[in-house]
Amino acid sequence: MKDPVYKLIELTGTSTTSIEEAVETAIKRAHKTIKNLCWFQVVETRGDIEKGRVHRWQVTLKVGFGVKD
Repeated sequence: MKDPVYKLIELTGTSTTSIEEAVETAIKRAHKTIKNLCWFQVVETRGDIEKGRVHRWQVTLKVGFGVKD
């Protein structure tokens, strides 16, 4: 078997509920069009503030997927 090769993309997911939901949102959406998703790494977390409260979480991910022969 050959050593695997991966493609790396960057995504930003959002959620009004939590950081975890923002990650899930990004991965679920990417899974609809990208095959062989393998791993992710959170590279940045930020959010919007409205009326002194967290309004929306934004999480930027690096997502890797296997490149097939």
